[in-house]
Amino acid sequence: MKKRLKLATRAFGAEPGMPDIAALAAWIGTHRGTAADIITYFLDQSLAPQVSAEILTTCAGGRFYKNRIMHCLSGIEDGKVTDEISLDSQKVREDAEKIVFRKKSAWCAVPAPHLLGIADAYYGDGAEWNDALSGVYRALMRSMRDAGITGHVLICQDLLEPEILSLSHQKVFFFQPAPDRTGLEYLLERQVQVAVNRSQLDVVLDLTSEYDIRTIILMDPDPESIAHALSCLDPDQLAVGGYCTEMCDDYWTNLVDTAVYTKG
Repeated sequence: MKKRLKLATRAFGAEPGMPDIAALAAWIGTHRGTAADIITYFLDQSLAPQVSAEILTTCAGGRFYKNRIMHCLSGIEDGKVTDEISLDSQKVREDAEKIVFRKKSAWCAVPAPHLLGIADAYYGDGAEWNDALSGVYRALMRSMRDAGITGHVLICQDLLEPEILSLSHQKVFFFQPAPDRTGLEYLLERQVQVAVNRSQLDVVLDLTSEYDIRTIILMDPDPESIAHALSCLDPDQLAVGGYCTEMCDDYWTNLVDTAVYTKG
């Protein structure tokens, strides 16, 4: 008899839309007595639907977290670093505590350093500037992990060697929504898990003969792509991933419903 079984599900953050006044007022009403702002709201709204849908590995945050990071940095004027860069970690630690209160073992997604768009007008040396900014990120992530966050997803537009070399860690996942083969190869030099969309599935399956890939995370799959992946992989080598960039209320539930396969 055939059985329908579930694959593991993993989130890589979300980008909640700007709320209308009524929705924001209702949310504020449920958070009276706590320090909260619009970033707190976005963090909560990125995570809450994942929790309701019972995503296995949840992840608050998204590219929107850039605004929090920028507000916590000193040494920057008009998008340029003009002095020694440093981080006041109090707010990010408070964010982490709120995330963990909502869901223990959650991850947090933040934009990779290059997505901050900061120009160097102080260090004058690319390597030194990368070291300084990477040091800030390590401090940020360490502060959030100390508050209970399990790890971080770094959302990338580009896969930059200096960033990856500086920030690779067992609790850091570099997530580029659509890497090409060269990008996948570079990521697999540094991490044993990789996220790909359906169009990249054959490419990463081909790379399993060259790299030690522990888990392939298939983004927004359909039944056909899951079946194709499982023709080459064991179920424990495959997970289903999501990164919601539009309306998220049903997105995560639909993702969980899709993460099934038959056995027997």
